[in-house]
Amino acid sequence: MAIAIMISTFGCINSLVLSGARAYYAMAQDKLFFPKAAQLNAAKVPGHSLWMQCAWAAFLVLPRTFDTATGKYGNLYGNLLDYIISAALIFYILTIAAVFRLRAKKPDAERPYRVPGYPVTPALYIAGATVVLLILAAYRPPPRGRDSSSY
Repeated sequence: MAIAIMISTFGCINSLVLSGARAYYAMAQDKLFFPKAAQLNAAKVPGHSLWMQCAWAAFLVLPRTFDTATGKYGNLYGNLLDYIISAALIFYILTIAAVFRLRAKKPDAERPYRVPGYPVTPALYIAGATVVLLILAAYRPPPRGRDSSSY
């Protein structure tokens, strides 16, 4: 089971790293990001974008924290993960809620993709994601101040 989880994790990381660099590349081509990110290397890969992504990830993940209450060191990764999951869940909920709004506002619009089990499936997703979001808010609240959080 551990090997299967490792393979899945490495596959996910691979796709996220490569798609993130391509997002920088596309933004740079539209003049919305650093021009250097729009260049491909000899292997037709946005190498500069990959290095920029590497630097940004290191900047976010590598700094150490110190919890004054326990006297232990840590890193920002746990906090970052909580914030990213919370933000992603909010936007996932809003995206699924938009399906209901779109169906109500434009009932005769062409639907190239039908939601299986509509309206139960999207409603269950919204309910489940909301529960996860509330649990995150209850059990992993944001830091309140310098004395009660990790820095």
